Amino acid sequence: MPAPRSRPSRLWVDISPLREFPAYRRLWVGDLVASGGSQFAAVALPYQVYRQTGSSLQVGLIGLAALGPLLVGALASGVIADAFDRKRLLLASQSTSAAGCVLLAFLTASGHTPLAVLYLLAALLAFASSVESPVRNAVIPSLVGLARVPSTAALNQIVDQTSQIAGPAVAGVLLAAFGITVTYVVAAAGFAIAVLVALGLPTLLPVGGTVAPGWSSLMDGLRFARRQPALLGTFLVDLNAMVFGMPRALFPALAATTFHVGPEGLGLLYAAPAAGALLAAVSSGWVLHVRRQGAAVMVSVVVWGGSIAAFGLMPGALFWAALALLAVAGAADVISAVFRNTIMQQVTPDQMRGRMASLHIAVVTSGPRLGDVESGVVASLTSVRFSVVSGGLICIAGAGLMQLLLPALSRYQRPAALTAST
Repeated sequence: MPAPRSRPSRLWVDISPLREFPAYRRLWVGDLVASGGSQFAAVALPYQVYRQTGSSLQVGLIGLAALGPLLVGALASGVIADAFDRKRLLLASQSTSAAGCVLLAFLTASGHTPLAVLYLLAALLAFASSVESPVRNAVIPSLVGLARVPSTAALNQIVDQTSQIAGPAVAGVLLAAFGITVTYVVAAAGFAIAVLVALGLPTLLPVGGTVAPGWSSLMDGLRFARRQPALLGTFLVDLNAMVFGMPRALFPALAATTFHVGPEGLGLLYAAPAAGALLAAVSSGWVLHVRRQGAAVMVSVVVWGGSIAAFGLMPGALFWAALALLAVAGAADVISAVFRNTIMQQVTPDQMRGRMASLHIAVVTSGPRLGDVESGVVASLTSVRFSVVSGGLICIAGAGLMQLLLPALSRYQRPAALTAST
């Protein structure tokens, strides 16, 4: 039995789910070490390809090799997660990632690393990651209850943002001090620890019964999302924000031609949104008390778009102000993510959560990559600054259009039963 529940803070992130639910604590710790392993591999693999080829194009092709498996794995994993024991799927995906890193370490140590094999293993790691994430997300309500989902969403964001900030930095130290092979070994160890932690989880069959895996099950999930306008709105509003308001592909040009800050400054541009996101996640105790969760999503998206547009207007001399605006954007994105995930969990029955989590991952995965294309095309036709500013403004306009055409999202409120239990 969980310990008596303490009253959560309205400022600091609510850590009571970690104290009160041992199974969720295992899940969270496993995510933390697996995320570290994933970041180490994500840095080592491009580094290895560049050292082997000297070509930025070949490095870029890693993303292309990973995109298809990411989308296929995300959509397929949702169907599988609603059909089988989710614990076994979690173990299988983490074990696959560990095996992939071990194979990368072995090939690197042997001195024989064909480029095609590196792309194939990048695709394997991407596929395993796209299976793990929806499964992990789908099991949370059954471990902690729906009323605690906002708190767990914030705690999970702490893992994501911490790994995005610290993971590449630690990977860089490992690469410089010990080399590529050792970095892969450490990445594999992270996944192996996650497997050991997950072994202690209970059986995680979908509540309400499993479904038969297959195409019809996937289509049932798509039809369910279409019939839930608030849920559909969470997918669309995130696509709008990421496709039009995500200018990360322009950071190298901005660092070189606008801010004149060199590689060190470029690293800060990439890190600033994650830093703001981490700060927002740590100080997210208040999210548990928000009743109008759909409106919170819409406000967050508008703040994101406005911050990006303002960032694009910053003169070169105000680099630190530009970083602050990116941090604000990152903070708004985390708050949006917390409430979007909460809404998804609240409106979805457990036997459908794997499929909805997989759609969520597909959106989160594809949006930024489409945003890279959009911002690059607009910048090539106009200018880098115009691309950034127009993207932020279009993001705000898109939120306004959604308010007119799909008002169910902004009107969504936390169910009364959950309000009474917080």
